[in-house]
Amino acid sequence: METEIVLYTKKDCPLCQEAKELIETLSYDYEIVIREKDIYEEDELIERYGLMIPVVEMEGEEVDYGKIDLFSISNRLQKKKG
Repeated sequence: METEIVLYTKKDCPLCQEAKELIETLSYDYEIVIREKDIYEEDELIERYGLMIPVVEMEGEEVDYGKIDLFSISNRLQKKKG
C-alpha cells in the first residue's frame, strides 16, 4: 500500500528541491507517492507554512520541516510498514 507524502514548497527554494530529492530516494525502499503543494496557491498555506518550508506531511501529520532529516522520514515509513 502506497504512502502519500505531501511536500509543501515554493518556487526557487533550494531547501525544497533538496527535500524532494531526499524523499525520492526513499521510493527505492518504500511504496510512496510524493505530492507537492506550492504554498503560494492558497493564502491559508502561506500563513501556516510561510516560515517553515519545506514541510513534509504524512497521514495528515507534519513529520519534518526546514532542513529535512531523511532518517526521521525513513523511520516513520518503517513504523507504518511494520
